[in-house]
Amino acid sequence: MTKLERPVGDEGARAAAHGGATQPRRCRWCRRVIPAATGRGRPREFCSQRCRQWDWVARQRAAELELSDNELIIARDELDRLHDDLYILACAVDDTLRDLNAPGKRTQRELDDLLAWLLEAATPLRDRTLNTP
Repeated sequence: MTKLERPVGDEGARAAAHGGATQPRRCRWCRRVIPAATGRGRPREFCSQRCRQWDWVARQRAAELELSDNELIIARDELDRLHDDLYILACAVDDTLRDLNAPGKRTQRELDDLLAWLLEAATPLRDRTLNTP
């Protein structure tokens, strides 16, 4: 297991950093988007009871290990897979920038291929969920 720093901040600070756009509320545990609340009451923090429970277990375990709120523990193989996917995405971005900055016009087919390569590299990161301990 590897100890990592996790950024801490409220939704408003994140929204201000992204040009004032309001970010959708996300589950505190799995980070899935939570549907906008209608009516009164506190806003939901979790998408399901399962996520609420896992968050509680994680907080109890973090207290036992004396971790701060912005630290987490992740399995080495999970971190390695994340780094591999980030490397692939970085290569796709570099290849795309190189091809777009090369002199000459691009055909629609070439642009489609560049977009397909970027999407192929980005999709695993978009779909990634970290395994529950």
